[in-house]
Amino acid sequence: MVPVLGRALILLTLFLATAGAMVGFAAGARRTAAGFAWTRRFAYAFAAAMVLTNALMVYALLARDFSVAYVAQVGSHAVPNWVAVVSLWSSLEGSILFWGLVLGLYIAAATWTTRDAPGDQMSYAAAVWLATGACFAFLLAGPAQPFGTMDPPPLDGPGPNPLLQNHLLMIAHPPFLYLGFVGMTIPFGLASAALLTGRLGHDFVRPLRTWLMVPWTFLTVAIVLGGWWAYEVLGWGGYWAWDPVENASFLPWLTATAAVHSGVLMERKGTLKGWTVTLIQATFLLTILGTFMTRSGVFNSVHSFTQSAIGPALLGFLGLGLVWSVTLLALRIDRLSSPVAVGVARSREGLFLVNNLLFVLFTFTVLIGTVFPLIVEATQNVQMSVGRPYFDRMAVPIGVTLLLLLGIGPALPWGRASAADMKRALLPPLGATALAGALGYALGVRNGWTLVTIAFGGYALHVTLHQLWLPAARRMSAGFGEAFAELARLRRRTAAYVVHLGAIVVIVSIAVSSTEGESVEAQLVPGETTTVGAYTLTFQSAEEIEQPHRISVVAHVAVTKDGRDLGLIKPRMNHYRSQRQPIGTPAVRTQAFEDLYLSVMNIDAANQRLGLLAIVKPMVGWIWIGTGIMALGGLLVLWPARRVVPPLATPVVTEGA
Repeated sequence: MVPVLGRALILLTLFLATAGAMVGFAAGARRTAAGFAWTRRFAYAFAAAMVLTNALMVYALLARDFSVAYVAQVGSHAVPNWVAVVSLWSSLEGSILFWGLVLGLYIAAATWTTRDAPGDQMSYAAAVWLATGACFAFLLAGPAQPFGTMDPPPLDGPGPNPLLQNHLLMIAHPPFLYLGFVGMTIPFGLASAALLTGRLGHDFVRPLRTWLMVPWTFLTVAIVLGGWWAYEVLGWGGYWAWDPVENASFLPWLTATAAVHSGVLMERKGTLKGWTVTLIQATFLLTILGTFMTRSGVFNSVHSFTQSAIGPALLGFLGLGLVWSVTLLALRIDRLSSPVAVGVARSREGLFLVNNLLFVLFTFTVLIGTVFPLIVEATQNVQMSVGRPYFDRMAVPIGVTLLLLLGIGPALPWGRASAADMKRALLPPLGATALAGALGYALGVRNGWTLVTIAFGGYALHVTLHQLWLPAARRMSAGFGEAFAELARLRRRTAAYVVHLGAIVVIVSIAVSSTEGESVEAQLVPGETTTVGAYTLTFQSAEEIEQPHRISVVAHVAVTKDGRDLGLIKPRMNHYRSQRQPIGTPAVRTQAFEDLYLSVMNIDAANQRLGLLAIVKPMVGWIWIGTGIMALGGLLVLWPARRVVPPLATPVVTEGA
């Protein structure tokens, strides 16, 4: 019964999305209010059908209904219920189903919030959203088929990928990633509508920027949650390895960040409309490319799924999106041109453009390193890989330059700056630059690029804090309440500098944690010790713990630092029924400015032997903190402003009325 109902719901979503897209394009071309109303109805209906379809799959997973093909593939009686729910996005077919759910919710929310926007533009936008929904509904109805029937059904299943059961972060990371990836469909539809109508007025710029910031915030958090998961689970002590699938999420983040910055100029000055639209289209196409990378099997990665028929279908969808975008840009971008010039380099506008060009250069650098091995294999039948040295050599200078611009750009005034203005703006932060560099050197940093990053971070931090507090400082004479009220009134400006503050923390923390620290490997028996940095580690014992879905061998390691007892740390090795190789779970003791990271290389509970990797990693925790600050800034941007309701006018009664 469940497989039949599931397939029927998927066909319903395909019909609703296809019909809604056709009605939307017709309504946009004819500018009919009735057509727009029907497009909205189809959008809401598509979202509702996707919710029901996913709810049915969650029910099947929790009920362990192995007559459903997807449940037989990833379900198990042994796993707890939270793992059963997470299984919805743990494998290929379920991930496409969950993608459809997120897309449906986005379409419904965007349709509701933009209901007062121009009808012809919103008809076109909704049509593009629903056309995208139709493509993913086709994947579900055709190549994916999560509601296929198992006859006879098995008595039990293998459970989801053990790596996805190994840490609670897998509850949060994939949904945030989907909210970031899928959400880029909304600004893509709005940008397409602007090109189709040849208009991008102020009433359309605001929803465009808002619906770009929403997925950008989710994607920012998702990327760092993925790094955090890798750090807490994979056991090698790092959080970013320029893995192709990691790059797949980073690429659209780069172009989306550039679009967010150019959107500021588009809204404030009426410039860079075509540039912003182009960046948004590139961002959407990169999300589809990233989806292809993770779901086609062309890349061998811990993050990717196996090969399937979904890969060619996604590649075809990417081709259609590329043709659509290029055609629209070729035919319509001239209608979005503005007579207002961007400005000279000695202005905030000019630095915005330089900043954007660097983000685009960064994108091409990562994209080339990611897809070049595929091109070589396709053309020469030779397998190769582009490793971390290439990415670090190319990315570090660009990243450091962007950090410097994070300080220089906001310090400059809008419009042309005189030489005196330049000196007043750019010279005071040099003291913070020198202080930050000297502090880094005093604390033992000797890597040249890291010292430069710390110094530029000091420059950007001085400018950011100054600009953040400047409106409040002007109102301090009226009291703290008035000062903070001014920050709240200028909420979007305040939020932008909060995001910059978080970005500075993240970039400096990445530089320090990537180049500093100590590590040691040791083979230990009970009572033996090893040291790493200021820590002394004593292996006490190993015990075996049996759980319904796994068997864990846990090491008990006593830790002291400079003679002070820090208690026990318990790294472990987990054995899953469906996995021949054990999977380690490192133990991380986070302190204010460094982590102690213990990972099991090998462990024998019977003979009480432990192979231990111990790492002292500075500043890693500040990456997570900095990302939280960036997310807070994104939420502040999106927080709705209070609407000031004007007082009702007192009616004037005249004689004889």
